[in-house]
Amino acid sequence: MTIRERWLLLLMLGLALPVQAQQEEEEEDPLTGTVKLGYLATTGNTETSSLNAGFEAVYTVKRWEHEATANAVNASENEQTTAEAYEAGWTSRWSLTEKDLLFGRLNWRKDRFGGFDTQFSQTVGYGRRVLDNDRHKLRLEAGVGARQSEDQLGVTTDETILSGGLDYTFSFSETSSLRQTIKLEAGNDNTFTESVTALSARLIGRLAMTLSYTYRNNSDVPVGSTNSDTRTAIALEYAF
Repeated sequence: MTIRERWLLLLMLGLALPVQAQQEEEEEDPLTGTVKLGYLATTGNTETSSLNAGFEAVYTVKRWEHEATANAVNASENEQTTAEAYEAGWTSRWSLTEKDLLFGRLNWRKDRFGGFDTQFSQTVGYGRRVLDNDRHKLRLEAGVGARQSEDQLGVTTDETILSGGLDYTFSFSETSSLRQTIKLEAGNDNTFTESVTALSARLIGRLAMTLSYTYRNNSDVPVGSTNSDTRTAIALEYAF
């Protein structure tokens, strides 16, 4: 091997090692998540605007998985706010086996125009990964806890609740997927149910377009409030 060939080999190794290290770092990165943002405005006879934003991050280390979520919705018509809601949550899961897990969850919701102004729940329980492959992922959870609520009339309620959850993702291909989540909090005074159906299609790189439909229901609300709310949203989503 000539001196020139040796220098060329060293140069190729020098270029390859950082790339390989970067790939290994990306594969072993314990933090994953998405950030989404959607906005729609119309002008003319009726002026409307709507904004929806969301954040989801999952940090995994050994048997622990920590998940943080946040969502915000705001809509107005002719400069009058018609919808305003916020939500934040934290879940920690500890894997007993590859399929079985224990979890603890905090969830806070605020809805200016809903039957309840705020709801804050704390639950612990058991979950199971029923499906976990390239095309299908299904996790079921059940637990018990407490919830503090305040309705739009200022009446507060503290109650024990039973909780249930479903999180299912079906990947059509490497670039598109359908996700269905269901949350249930059942108490003596009120039962809260939420269903979110989201269809995601990747546009380029880590950027995707997401279309979602959300259904929420509170079984018992003050007089003058409706039990159910629905939201249809479209947003750009960036995965990290």
